[in-house]
Amino acid sequence: MTGMTSTARPFLNRRLAEFGTTVFAEMSALALRTGSINLGQGFPDTDGPEEVREAAVRALRDGRGNQYPPGPGVPELRTAIAEHQHRRYGLTFDPDTEVLVTAGATEAIAATLLALLEPGDEVVALEPYYDSYAACIAMAGAARVPVTLRPDPEQARFRLDLDELRDAVTDRTRLLLINTPHNPTGTVLTREELTAVAELAVERDLLVVTDEVYEHLVFDGAEHVPLATLPGMRERTVTIGSAGKTFSFTGWKVGWVTASPGLVSAVRSAKQFLTYVSSGPFQYAVAEALALPDTYFDAFRTDMLAKRDLLAAGLTEAGFAVYRPAGTYFITTDIRPLGESDGYAFCRSLPERAGVVAIPNAVFYDHREAGAPFVRFAFCKQKTVLEEATERLRSLTA
Repeated sequence: MTGMTSTARPFLNRRLAEFGTTVFAEMSALALRTGSINLGQGFPDTDGPEEVREAAVRALRDGRGNQYPPGPGVPELRTAIAEHQHRRYGLTFDPDTEVLVTAGATEAIAATLLALLEPGDEVVALEPYYDSYAACIAMAGAARVPVTLRPDPEQARFRLDLDELRDAVTDRTRLLLINTPHNPTGTVLTREELTAVAELAVERDLLVVTDEVYEHLVFDGAEHVPLATLPGMRERTVTIGSAGKTFSFTGWKVGWVTASPGLVSAVRSAKQFLTYVSSGPFQYAVAEALALPDTYFDAFRTDMLAKRDLLAAGLTEAGFAVYRPAGTYFITTDIRPLGESDGYAFCRSLPERAGVVAIPNAVFYDHREAGAPFVRFAFCKQKTVLEEATERLRSLTA
């Protein structure tokens, strides 16, 4: 007698069967095991502003948020999010009905897709995509339809084919899932591209979920244009933001959704059965962070720009073809100039060869062959760490 009845049915349901351990967990474990510099997972190696940390400590000591905070988020943070959206973009949101605080952007994505999708719906998403998109679409019982951002070597960027986007929309399409600034390619969709997306959404009566967590990290004169600011989009767009990327407190897991009351109500209905609430004291601290002067955001962007340029130069010297990002804190590279073509095999061998960890872009694609030669590096690290990493990577062509 074994104590457990054997069945032929697998434990993991079929919707999630294609998803195993995330590549981030695999590569971070590889970094620890080999003592390599981890330029794979996108988390900073320094904490954010001291005054924001102190705000969290103050909230803890004052007993604010140590018990369950309000389901939609503490009023101070919801108000700060609304004020941020108005100050930066001219968008007006009611803190009580049009703002929802979540356990990071990842929960915001999950709650939004679970709330808005029915089994059989189609979701058009830009490929390559943040890996949770595919899993959340699957959990909702919907089907993902990828539209691939194509590499443009002459411009050293990835581009959206608007005709391909339009052709991907069918009578079963429920929503468009847009990410700009885009992880992992670093593409920032232009106002013209986003206007075309908006026109398509209005024409076909589609909802749009837009992941804008890197909104404050745009470079080289690129402009972050919130989709909700464009004609016809205010009532059909769910915008997702996050404190982790902007203030370098990824472990706090504070994200948010802004949208019209009906959409926020729908997302809240799903969110309440995921975490219900989270990050109580940190919510008060993020409220203060969002009120920081523009000088903070400018200095943050300038610092990341310098790190981008440092790593881009080092990767170029090491023999990679570099797609210089216009946003985010990731650089996508092409390994074919190094005589390689399999990004996954390359990343698994890189720690032993050079003592550096990166992420294979193929894991962000449905069309794995399209992403096979591309590898992503994170530059949200200290300057000395990036310098050491680029020195190590030079051994690839030594």
